[in-house]
Amino acid sequence: MRFGYSEACLDHDTGDRHPENPDRLRAIKEGLKRKHGVEYVESDPAPRAAIDAVHDSGYVDEIVDFCASGGGNWDPDTVASDGTWDAARAAAGQAQWAAEEALAGSPGRDTPFALGRPPGHHAVYDDAMGFCFVNNVAVAAQSALDDGDADRVAIFDWDVHHGNGTQDIFLDRGDVLYASIHEDGLYPGTGDETEIGEGDGEGATLNVPLPAGAGDADFLLAIDDLLAPVLDRFDPDLLLISAGFDAHRHDPISRMRVSSEGYALLADRVRTLAGEIDAGLGFVLEGGYGLDTLAEGVAMVHETFDGRPPIEPEKEPEEKSVPLVEDLRERFDLD
Repeated sequence: MRFGYSEACLDHDTGDRHPENPDRLRAIKEGLKRKHGVEYVESDPAPRAAIDAVHDSGYVDEIVDFCASGGGNWDPDTVASDGTWDAARAAAGQAQWAAEEALAGSPGRDTPFALGRPPGHHAVYDDAMGFCFVNNVAVAAQSALDDGDADRVAIFDWDVHHGNGTQDIFLDRGDVLYASIHEDGLYPGTGDETEIGEGDGEGATLNVPLPAGAGDADFLLAIDDLLAPVLDRFDPDLLLISAGFDAHRHDPISRMRVSSEGYALLADRVRTLAGEIDAGLGFVLEGGYGLDTLAEGVAMVHETFDGRPPIEPEKEPEEKSVPLVEDLRERFDLD
């Protein structure tokens, strides 16, 4: 794979004890050292206009001023430093790069993966939250639409937390599909199965809140029985993956049971789906807070695109997952 990376993202200093810290990127790069076919690309930072296209400009001014004055706690969980604004622009620019490469037809071993931080999917139109300041994947999706490179964009979020910010930004839009598989009841408490979009965007939001303890088989069930037919019907030109790795069974802040091999399976599934609907495919890093499991998860995605076939799980989906998927199939008229 080709990985978007910028040293500027290390300058977002959240403090020694914060789970979202520069060691996340260092661990990923260390884990990829022993892998074949790894290439790093430094893209241009996102221009202010591209960020303003998905965020309130007054809010963006507040971020700029807050960081220029040295930063601090935006809220109890979301921390900025004097390097955060440049890091956020770099991360959003990498997401733009991933979308551009995907649309240009960079498949297989050249598939783009943006390794930016701070993450983005909790950043709403006019506020930062959940470690996120700029919604990187939203910037990338909107830029692809504004540049005329895509008419319809789909975002699939497999982070363990619901991407409330991405949903918020595109909730009433019919040209962006947002789909999320996440842990039910976890921060930020959004992402109920009844949230399916509003106005022109009704039916363009798919939420699959899986029960705590769900693992590989549950995620694959949701992808095969829900995401695949919804994507096929939506027919996007671009599929962006909000790739968090905090649903891993050993991640310190979730209760899900996805294995390292599970991330290879997820990568293989979305690669197949993108090929079936003839959509460009790009990845954008979100969460993942166990350094070893984060590094291993990203490495498993890379190995999948480098030719390693993943191993299907032997375990069946959790008992609570099956009726949830059945209900959503009925809600989206997929039967």
